[in-house]
Amino acid sequence: MKGLKTASVASGLAGLRENFKSDALSGFLVFLIALPLCLGISMASGFPPVAGILTAIIGGMVVSFLGGSELTIKGPAAGLIVIALGAVGELGQGDSLLGYKLALATIVVAGVIQILFGTLRSGVLGDFFPAAAVSGMLASIGIIIISKQVFTLLGVKPAGKEPLELLVEIPLGLANLNPQIAIIGVTSLLILFTLPLLKNKYLKRVPAPLLVILVSIPLGHLFGLAHSHTYLFLDEHNYSVGPEFLVTLPKDLLSAITFPDFSQVFSGTSIKYIIMFAVVGSLESILSTKAVDTLDPYKRKANLNRDMVGVGIGNTLAGLIGGLPMISEIVRSSANINSGGKTRWANFFHGLFLLLFVALAPGLIHQIPLAALAAMLIYTGFRLASPTTFIQTFHKGWEQLVIFLITIIFTLSTDLLVGIGAGIAAELLILMIKGLPVKSIFKPGIKLQQHEDNDYIHIALSDGAVFSNYIRLRKYLDSLPRRKHLVLDFSDTVVVDHTVMKHLHQYREEYTAQGGWLEITGLHGHKPVSKHPHAARVRVQQRRHATAAT
Repeated sequence: MKGLKTASVASGLAGLRENFKSDALSGFLVFLIALPLCLGISMASGFPPVAGILTAIIGGMVVSFLGGSELTIKGPAAGLIVIALGAVGELGQGDSLLGYKLALATIVVAGVIQILFGTLRSGVLGDFFPAAAVSGMLASIGIIIISKQVFTLLGVKPAGKEPLELLVEIPLGLANLNPQIAIIGVTSLLILFTLPLLKNKYLKRVPAPLLVILVSIPLGHLFGLAHSHTYLFLDEHNYSVGPEFLVTLPKDLLSAITFPDFSQVFSGTSIKYIIMFAVVGSLESILSTKAVDTLDPYKRKANLNRDMVGVGIGNTLAGLIGGLPMISEIVRSSANINSGGKTRWANFFHGLFLLLFVALAPGLIHQIPLAALAAMLIYTGFRLASPTTFIQTFHKGWEQLVIFLITIIFTLSTDLLVGIGAGIAAELLILMIKGLPVKSIFKPGIKLQQHEDNDYIHIALSDGAVFSNYIRLRKYLDSLPRRKHLVLDFSDTVVVDHTVMKHLHQYREEYTAQGGWLEITGLHGHKPVSKHPHAARVRVQQRRHATAAT
C-alpha cells in the first residue's frame, strides 16, 4: 500500500496526521463540486436550498466515522430527487411547507429502517435486484430530472406536473423561454458538456460545476438578476427577471433548522415514501459503495452492513433537522479518489468546508442563478439516461432491453416503486419462459461434491442461477474456505441470467484477490443471448425440448 502512510489506523487520528495534506486538499476540491450540486438537488427536490448542505455536513462530519467505507462521500444525490419531490407534493397537497415537514418525518423513519437493514446484515440488498431493472430505474430518474429542470433552465413555469406531461410541454417551453435566463442556463450546460472533451490538462483539472458558478454569477450580475425589472428583447417582447431567479438562503444555519412533522407518519402515503426512501436509497448507496471499492487504489473493501448503519444514522439526523436523505454518492466519491483522497478524513473535510462556507459566506451563494444549478442537474440526468445506456443494455440481450424499457415506462407513468416492481416481474416472467422452475426462483440448487484434495472444491448448480436466488448462492459461497480452487459447475442449470453472470465476474475478482482461484464450467451446453461477455445463458437442450413439446 505504497502512498498510504498509516493504512492500519487510517480512520483514526494517526491517519489524520499522516495523510492530512492529501485528504484536506481532496476534501476541498470535493467541496467545490458538492456545494452547487447540494443546492441544485435541494431545490429540485422541493426542499429549501440549504437542506442539501445540511445533509452533506452531517454526511461528512458525522457519518465519516460511522460508515464502513474509507473513500465514499456521503451526501444528497440526484437519484432521490424524484422521491423527495413526490413526498413533498403528495403529503403537502399544495402546502409546500407542510409537505416538507411531513417528508422529513418519512426520512427519519426510513433512516431507522436503514439502521435495521445494516444491523440485520442486509448489505447484500444490492445483489438482489436485476441489473436491467436497476439501470431502468436510474435512467427513469434521469429522464424525470431533465423533464423538470429544463423549464428552470429556460426561465419559464410549466403547466404540467407529471413527467410525461412535462416532456410533452418542452417545445412550448422553448417557444416561451426567458432569453437572459436561458443564456445563463445554456452557457452552463455547454460548459458541462464540453469541458470533459478538452485535452488541455490544466483546464481538465478545474471542476466543471465550479467553472459553471464562476461564469454564471457574473452573467447574473450583467443581467441585473438581483433587482426585479423588465427588459425588451429584440424589440418584440418584454421579459421579467429578478431575485426569484437566484438561490435564496436563510441568514444563518440555526434559522435553517426545520423539525419534522410526524402527524401523518403512519398514513398510507407516508409509508409508501418511507419504503421508497429506505429501499431505493439503500440500493443506490450500496451500488455506489461497491463501485467505489473497484476504484480504490489500495483495494480496500467496504463493510456494506456497517456502511448501511452509518447512512441510516445520517439520514435520521438529517431528517430531524431539515435535511435531504443521503447516500454514498458515486460522482463526488470518484472525484475524491481522483483528487488524491486516501482516508475517510477527506469526507470529513468536505463537510467541514461546506459548514465554514455557508456560515461565513451565505451572501455569495445567493448570487448563484437557479438556471446554472438546473444545468448541472440536466447534465446529471443526461448521464443517467444517455443514449449510450440504451445501446449498452441492448448489447446485453433483447430481453435486458425489454426489462429496462418496462421499468422506465412504469416509473414515468406511476412511480419508482411500481417501476422497479414491474422490472422485477418482467425479468421473472422472461426467465420462466426460458425454463426456470418456480421452485428455483428464490432457492438455487446447490450440491457440494467432495474430493480427496482439500484444496479443490466443486459446486454443482442445478435448475437456474438468477438474480432472485443469487443472495443465497453468494451466502453459501462466502461460507466456504478461502484460498482454494473453487469450481462452479453450471452443467445442470437451465438458465443463468445476466445479473448472475455480472456478479460472478465481480466475485471471481474478489476471490482471486483473496488468494483463491474461481473456475466457472458447464456453460458449453448453454447459448448466450448476445455477444456481451455477461450475457444470459440458456441451455440449448432445454430449448430443443420446448420446441419438441410445442
